[in-house]
Amino acid sequence: MIQDFHRMISAALGISERQISQTLGLLEDGATIPFISRYRKEATGSLDEVQIGNIKEAYNKLCETEKRKKFIISTIEEQGKLSEELKQRIDSCWDITELEDIYLPYKPRRRTRAEIAREHGLEPLAKIIMAQKSEKIKTSAARFVTPEIPDEQTAVEGACDIIAEWVSENERARNTIRRCFEHSAVVHAKVIKGKEIEGDKY
Repeated sequence: MIQDFHRMISAALGISERQISQTLGLLEDGATIPFISRYRKEATGSLDEVQIGNIKEAYNKLCETEKRKKFIISTIEEQGKLSEELKQRIDSCWDITELEDIYLPYKPRRRTRAEIAREHGLEPLAKIIMAQKSEKIKTSAARFVTPEIPDEQTAVEGACDIIAEWVSENERARNTIRRCFEHSAVVHAKVIKGKEIEGDKY
């Protein structure tokens, strides 16, 4: 695994694996970044402080990601939902955002409105609405009225809670929203009333 880390850092930073190995070895021995950049040039191939810092940061990030992956695999396995395909996907993933997207549907969570709606048997209605093939939603919802679901509107609202959870946990939908924000999001800021003087510096 360590060699894989060296390879990935090398590809990301454009620094040879030998330089990365030597640098990480010095850091592991307790040498500081300024010390390495000034007095261990022969070992690192004359890497500067910024490059050494980038190596350290990249290595720490990979270690944290590997730790997170092990936790995720263990958690999903305890649920009995870890397929070989899913395990391989997690093993090969090194993007923390993508990793969390993969984990999201399996993440233990508190009892949500969507979960309550499922307990009341509204998931089939959610599938009907999600399919967008029926124009008589209220008619469909009438079949799901029970003592716990007093009317069609309550049934539709519960089904919508389930759909909202489906969409929020859908990896493709999440990535679509991210791309939308990256390309077209606009941030507005204004000074809070009474903070005009403090706001001048910004």
